[in-house]
Amino acid sequence: MIYKSDMQEALLRNVRYFIKWTIISLVMGVLCGIVGTGFGLGVAHSQRFFREHSFMLYLMPISGILIVIVHKIFHQVGNKGTNMILESISSTEKIRFTTLPCIFISTLLSHIVGASAGKEGAALQIGGCIGNSIGEVFHLDERDLKVAIMSGMSGCFAAIFGTPLAAAMFGMEVISIGVNYYAALVPCVFSAFIGSYVSGKLGLHGEAFVIHHIPEFGFGPAIYMILLGLFGALVSIFFCTVLHKSHHLYKEKISNIYVRIITAAFLFIGLALVFGRDYCGAGFNLVEEAIEGNVPYEAFLLKILFTAVALGGGFKGGEIVPTLAIGATMGSAFGTFLGFEPSLCAACGMLTLFVGVTNCPIATIFMGFEIFGFDAMPFFALTVAVSFAFSGYYGLYSSQKFTYSKTKTEFINIRAH
Repeated sequence: MIYKSDMQEALLRNVRYFIKWTIISLVMGVLCGIVGTGFGLGVAHSQRFFREHSFMLYLMPISGILIVIVHKIFHQVGNKGTNMILESISSTEKIRFTTLPCIFISTLLSHIVGASAGKEGAALQIGGCIGNSIGEVFHLDERDLKVAIMSGMSGCFAAIFGTPLAAAMFGMEVISIGVNYYAALVPCVFSAFIGSYVSGKLGLHGEAFVIHHIPEFGFGPAIYMILLGLFGALVSIFFCTVLHKSHHLYKEKISNIYVRIITAAFLFIGLALVFGRDYCGAGFNLVEEAIEGNVPYEAFLLKILFTAVALGGGFKGGEIVPTLAIGATMGSAFGTFLGFEPSLCAACGMLTLFVGVTNCPIATIFMGFEIFGFDAMPFFALTVAVSFAFSGYYGLYSSQKFTYSKTKTEFINIRAH
């Protein structure tokens, strides 16, 4: 009887968990889908306006000043960005709702003048704010509030990027490498798929690309993928280092935030005048060209430079889409140089760099399936695994924790470099 009673209690507990998080995830997914659609369409219109009006590049200093003013209005000067969201889950960091309108407006101001910034990093912040607010509305305790924040991150990421499987895993996987928060599996999966469905119905659709030729997987192609994974790991370490160093260098040399972002604006304009506007904006144009094999060898280095100058100086948005652009151009250059399937290498390079800077291998592989299809599965899995292992403990987010070693079953509990 005791055993039967324990089973009944466990069943009831699971039913209560499922009903509670189904209701919360439904609300979360719908809100993330609506807000994410508004944000995604706003970014798309801003990017289009920049492409159609060449003079917008020269308004970058004014946009920078407006970004600082927006941060002052919402009391967000010194905002840690995505790191703040990660810390709210792994520690006692609190999320203020004013982060949502601040990052929303600042990202649009960055994209309308062509800053090399993404939108998914901003989506994580917006989703985290939504999750935190919904958690407070439902009076969740401290532990469940953290699950709600992860669910919001997944919902908004999926709504904007259109990859619900990757978004669901990313929300759980990015916090602490080596430990996955499976208590958030149902909330993250539900909110991701609902958010993606709502945004799709509202007219916002994710990116998808076609790999021109996928050879039969074998020993030779596997060697190429291992080499690409190694190269991608090195580039991801370089990108993270340059990005972090640029932040520190700007702050060290220029204490005034207005002067800092204006300086970044003029440096960025100078780069665009010298190297062209292909490296402005988020970078999906570069991904398309890389898949076609039409990018110069140095494209990935220039995209790193443009991104570091813009984000390091205070322009907002995120690092994820520039990361994908850097990875795709790097992979295409690798394939072209060695004479092995530039289109496939561009796709694998994109995933290689993404896993190298986010340290989320499962989410990365799912992203590959959702963006490129399943046909190149062994190539994706191999290159992602190699890059993850060799990229060390570097990452885009300094608040990301490595709970367990990448190479041993050993507890290390260190932060990303």
